Amino acid sequence: MTSDCTEDDVRKMDIGDPLAAVREKFHLPAGVVYLDGNSLGAAPKAAFEELNAAAKSEWADQLIRSWQGAGWWALPETLGDLLAGLAGAQQGEIVVCDTTSSNLYKALHAALSLRPKRPVILTEAEGFPTDTYIAEGVKSVRENIELRLGSLDDNNIDELLDDSIAAVLINHIDYRTGAVRNMKQITKRIHAAGAIAIWDLCHSAGVYPIDLNGANVDFAAGCTYKYLNGGPGSPAYIFAATRHHGELSQPLSGWWGHMEPFAFEPTYTAAKGIRRLLCGTQPILSMRALKAGLDIYADLDMVDVRQKSMSLTNLFINLIDQECQGHDVEVASPRDARARGSQVSLSHANGAPIIAALTARGVIGGFRAPNVMRFGFAPLYLSHHDVWRAVAHLKEVLVSEEWRQDRFNIPGHIS
Repeated sequence: MTSDCTEDDVRKMDIGDPLAAVREKFHLPAGVVYLDGNSLGAAPKAAFEELNAAAKSEWADQLIRSWQGAGWWALPETLGDLLAGLAGAQQGEIVVCDTTSSNLYKALHAALSLRPKRPVILTEAEGFPTDTYIAEGVKSVRENIELRLGSLDDNNIDELLDDSIAAVLINHIDYRTGAVRNMKQITKRIHAAGAIAIWDLCHSAGVYPIDLNGANVDFAAGCTYKYLNGGPGSPAYIFAATRHHGELSQPLSGWWGHMEPFAFEPTYTAAKGIRRLLCGTQPILSMRALKAGLDIYADLDMVDVRQKSMSLTNLFINLIDQECQGHDVEVASPRDARARGSQVSLSHANGAPIIAALTARGVIGGFRAPNVMRFGFAPLYLSHHDVWRAVAHLKEVLVSEEWRQDRFNIPGHIS
């Protein structure tokens, strides 16, 4: 690169990084610049130890005794309390369990149970598709429920709210552009309309400061395999404000959510507190891997995480402007770092083969149809120099038109 910002300038940005030592807690393949942590986070080294202990000692040697002796039974709440500190929740307001989809299903049913005279669910027309799919599923099993889709943002949500709406399901950070919604202000407006606010936190937890109680949120759910580094398919989580614990109901009434799960009673009685949002037996090995990811945050300040996130994404955008002009690359994310999560999206008509070419070079990003190249910046294990390397490779791919090679133009999914 031969522009105003030099490689030496970028290296200096890494000096004094308060998160620099955290990188050593992750296994990162040599030579790889990993910019897809917004789809699947890197592996914490401690996860291997957790899995080894859970499988070889607890499962293999202690067998069924580990449900109590190793704390397996309590893991949904134990991990939920670890997450609470990252999400601005109280102890006992988050439980780790199941999938984001099933937890949104529970939250929507719970919201409808709290607003029984209101027939409408409002969610995003262009939000993450599973949110809409789940809302459709809820509608299909409840009588006289209507699903409305709209463009839910800070500017126009008032136009979509009325006294028929029971629940609003909205993403905190948009999965395509990385745009951040004002959780506190939007929740306030939802409540002013008498509705329940449900937030999807999949793209914010772990990289963006969240204050669920400060924003007076009712319910929230999210995954743990992105920036929380829990591993592929690691269990999700659900938040319910304490004020709703005594009234909410949800239809997935499995034995783990029973008041007396080992009494084996013939009828269901919901547990008190957050455990009533549990369903069936949880994936203990995956939970133990997730513990390693959450433990990393114990000694971190989310202010440092957010500051580095903004610095990394600002640098990426500046270098794109500096190095990729004339190659039809457009920044599709907000340019103001305060309005952006830890992701920068670029648009290009040939985004899919460009991402494939970058991946072959060891710069791993993601693609979303029709033309969005997504780059997630995980502050815990990325450096500013990683950003420099990524843009250098992108420039070479664009200038050489390497992406035109047949091997990069094979139809198929790119994460």
